[in-house]
Amino acid sequence: MPSPNLSEIVTTTLANRSGVLADNITKQNALLRRLRERGNVKPFSGGRQIIQELEYAENQTYKRYSGYETLDIQPSDVFTAAVFDIKQAAIAVSISGLEQLQNSGKEAVIDLLESRIRNAERSFLNNLAADCYSDGTADGGKQIGGLALLVSDTPATGTVGGINAGNWPFWRNYAFDATTDGGNAATNQNIQSYMNAVYLELVRGSEAPDLIVADNEYYRLYWESLQAIQRIGSATETASAGYPALKYMNADVIYDGGLQGACPGKHMYFLNTNYIFFRPHSRRNIVPLPGDRVAINQDAMVKLIGFAGNMAVSNRRMQGVLKD
Repeated sequence: MPSPNLSEIVTTTLANRSGVLADNITKQNALLRRLRERGNVKPFSGGRQIIQELEYAENQTYKRYSGYETLDIQPSDVFTAAVFDIKQAAIAVSISGLEQLQNSGKEAVIDLLESRIRNAERSFLNNLAADCYSDGTADGGKQIGGLALLVSDTPATGTVGGINAGNWPFWRNYAFDATTDGGNAATNQNIQSYMNAVYLELVRGSEAPDLIVADNEYYRLYWESLQAIQRIGSATETASAGYPALKYMNADVIYDGGLQGACPGKHMYFLNTNYIFFRPHSRRNIVPLPGDRVAINQDAMVKLIGFAGNMAVSNRRMQGVLKD
């Protein structure tokens, strides 16, 4: 007969694994892993939207003077905020009455649930990882806004975080088109020159991109350009986490390609991860949703694993993209 404590078994099993799942999402996505290492996975506790403070201008009271000359002490308006919508996602783990009968006993039920939960976890990981590179338009705009939105191919257009980049030049990332700006499609002969052009546009004092994420093709071109002069290196910490990495200047160069890779084709993102954030809700960071969902007209029970949050950026001008 079905386990009388099935609801408790399902809930406990999911609850025990939800923290691991949230942790694994950051571990198994190189971008989120770097954000976590920098302390830029920042949960929020409430509100209608996610507020990301940012500096949009310099203090204008700097003045060279002599002696008793009057100084400018007017307040400077240098701060504003980008506002990002809260996006939601969920995945279901279900078990039918027949399956409960066929898997009678607590241990048998847990064995069945374990396999389904592992599948749900992999599915959640894959989909959320893909969303990290999205433009936020899937499912009628219900998708989180990933790199395709935050570091846009067309930086002078569109609204990000409630700020229209067409009206505010400070809110535009840098974009370099290999064919249009470089004169030719990217090859292993010119890829480093194009990377140099992008990188130099994103250096401010001691600040520079620290992470470069590429699709398979651009990663291969850069790799081949290094093989010719035997300059292959590996970022030890990143490589040990399962991400083969090359180095460019002080930045790790990784690929998010391979089988079912999520990085858009012919793209290489130059990221200053000081200014990019993953913002999950503190009570909905890939956790089981409360309550049992028993179908009215079906012999089945469903539990949901849910997420709410978004990605955010506080300085688009320090981000860049190389593309074809």
